[in-house]
Amino acid sequence: MPITRRQLFAAAAAGVPLLAQKREASPPNIVLILTDDLAAFMLGCYGNKEIRTPNIDQLAAGGVRFHNAYACTPTSSPSRATLFTGRTPMQHGIEDFLDDRPIANPPQGQFAPPASFSSETMLSDVLAGQGYRCGYVGKWHMGDDKTPQHKFDTWYTMPGGAGVYQNPSMSVNGALADEKGYLADLITSHARQFLDEQQPGKPFFLTVGHFNPHAPYEGHPQKYYDLYAGTKFDTIGWEPAAPNALRDKSMFQDVVGNLRKCAAAVTALDDQVPPLLKKLEERGLRDHTLIIFVAANGFLLGRHGLWSNGLASDPPNMFEEVVNVPMIWNWPGRTPTQSSRSELVSLLDVLPTVCEAAGAPVPQRNLCGRSLMRMVEGRLPSKKERWTNQVFGHFRNTEMARDNRFKLVLRNDGKGPNELYDDRADPRERVNQYSNPQFVTVRDQLAKDLAGWRARYST
Repeated sequence: MPITRRQLFAAAAAGVPLLAQKREASPPNIVLILTDDLAAFMLGCYGNKEIRTPNIDQLAAGGVRFHNAYACTPTSSPSRATLFTGRTPMQHGIEDFLDDRPIANPPQGQFAPPASFSSETMLSDVLAGQGYRCGYVGKWHMGDDKTPQHKFDTWYTMPGGAGVYQNPSMSVNGALADEKGYLADLITSHARQFLDEQQPGKPFFLTVGHFNPHAPYEGHPQKYYDLYAGTKFDTIGWEPAAPNALRDKSMFQDVVGNLRKCAAAVTALDDQVPPLLKKLEERGLRDHTLIIFVAANGFLLGRHGLWSNGLASDPPNMFEEVVNVPMIWNWPGRTPTQSSRSELVSLLDVLPTVCEAAGAPVPQRNLCGRSLMRMVEGRLPSKKERWTNQVFGHFRNTEMARDNRFKLVLRNDGKGPNELYDDRADPRERVNQYSNPQFVTVRDQLAKDLAGWRARYST
């Protein structure tokens, strides 16, 4: 059906991509590129001047970049479970990182998901019910990594959740295989193989779960280390180790050297994007594919005198660097290009958004996430759809409430310290205003909001 002149002017006036005026007759293909230990500030499209990410930057330029996207939990396993279920850690039961190996420092995480986790409804379960073929390649880290589950009929994962970057042992549809080569390349290769198996007109959901830039920092191709041999990282903002530094504190023995290695891992990740896009183009699938790029959690890289994620300190932290993650939506003809959104959004919003894009029902599981499709497509909200700029976080004894200016961090063990930051005046969160009488009203209102969120979304 041709587009009329009236439709053309109406689309331009509303700032909506022209093709977004015409709803697709069939649901889109969906590719989710998921990584962790990658903060928003580590990417060029979010302002980084030293770490090279031209391909991710280009993906952002072709779609919508959310400037204020937040993880609910600043560590991998619970955050991934939240993304795929749309439920809080208190609801789905994975409240800590999963690791069956004893760890003395930081304290041991969670050995396994609760038995009830197997009955959670994941995004893949919903989409499979709508006729999607679902494939998972890369890092799973939500329990029983070897075994295909939740309607993913293509499965390529690393048992144990993390390991080496060269010649890894992987689960290929449930069977262990000793692979040869670089882990990121192997993941991309299996993702491309999945795409080669797809038939036009039959929708698919592919998750590409990269490990980069997760430690260890060894094992990446030498060319990426060479890129940063002379980089001094003058603008990254690292500080000497803090007194409460915990996980990866040893990185401060050679801060610049380790920053170079981490940057190499990030650029190696960036180079995995073009082969994926090329395969979509070759198969004639790109124009009908929604690509989502997101990280499960952020990372500090020496800021605040800490290195890792929420586990970098004792007690756990909720600094912006560990909860503010990159989130990019790219859908040719449906997302406005060169677009940046300032609304506060959460990984809890991914599931309802994808469900709307796919025309799938949202699971009736007491979800607190909201669909972002109007923002993704650049449409103006109606008066009934006013967006509430507030997000929440939960990890061990630490919880967070953040609005478009202030962040409250409470420790529920009675030991504290509690924190309040004015992120507009103090974006690096250096001055704790919790005891400042000028902020009592703000502090108490955020505490009330956090209590309400906790009560409503604990079951």
